Amino acid sequence: MTQPPAPARILTVCTGNICRSPAVERLLRARLTGTDVVVESAGTHAVVGAGVSTPMVPLLTAAGASADGFVARQLTPAVLGDVDLVLALTRGHRSAVVEHAPAAVRRTFTLLELARLLAHVDPAALHAAGATPGERVRALPALAAGVRHLAGTGDDDVVDPIGRSDAVYRDSFNSLAPAVDTLAAALLR
Repeated sequence: MTQPPAPARILTVCTGNICRSPAVERLLRARLTGTDVVVESAGTHAVVGAGVSTPMVPLLTAAGASADGFVARQLTPAVLGDVDLVLALTRGHRSAVVEHAPAAVRRTFTLLELARLLAHVDPAALHAAGATPGERVRALPALAAGVRHLAGTGDDDVVDPIGRSDAVYRDSFNSLAPAVDTLAAALLR
């Protein structure tokens, strides 16, 4: 009997791993429940052991995700070891990922950059890359990199709301949530 392939792994990365990256992790995890994709997160300067920042919790809940049981962790080369796709919340986080694991450069994007690139990735090519969301996750970095010249540039950083008003938390959440939905829709097609 043949073993099924290991699930594809997506890692989201921000600074403290208590606001933006857990929001992306939990939203994407909720969207991909029941698939062959595992979504986790880490921080470049994590508040190790902390839960999701209190103002982010109701935003997640309202979007159909849960912050329950979340524990922040530090980004390390070991955490990046067998990750298929890394979603950084800023260009600075993307650089930190590549510093930790230079080979990750080919599979690391900012979340907003990847959402912009997905508009140019041929859905048929992504679907042909695999029958499952996990197989598509593994194919996505090469497909997205292949259309970088078409997507142009944009503001790829999601604002850090930590220590700021509830309005800034909402703005931050409202910039990352549609990108998560775009990615989930592409993987589930």
